[in-house]
Amino acid sequence: MRRRLSDSMVARLATIGLDGRPHIVPITFALGDDELYFAVDHKPKRTVNLQRLRNIEANPAVSVLADYYENDWSRLWWVRVDGQARIVNAGEHREKAITLLSSRYEQYRSVPPAGPVVAIAVERLSGWSAS
Repeated sequence: MRRRLSDSMVARLATIGLDGRPHIVPITFALGDDELYFAVDHKPKRTVNLQRLRNIEANPAVSVLADYYENDWSRLWWVRVDGQARIVNAGEHREKAITLLSSRYEQYRSVPPAGPVVAIAVERLSGWSAS
């Protein structure tokens, strides 16, 4: 997966709410050795009490789906990460995640995410590629 990361890729985080219903949101992310990270950043949100964070606190089982699309269907692919998420508010682990995110996204170099980081311990990795 690491060699195929691109700007044309979209990722979505799936969590489960207290009512048992899925909740899916787009995320930016970076990969560590055995974890996937995303952060609550400065982009406008309706509230700071985010459903994704409440869901993770109640049930840390999550999935992230990253996919790549273009008109040449022979280049399509997707990767899914299933794992256990935890919210990281401070410390070296958070700083490592912010460094990885900043190296991947130019926008984070000028305005690093100030909110919590979520670290997802990868338990299962699956995917598909047209080529």
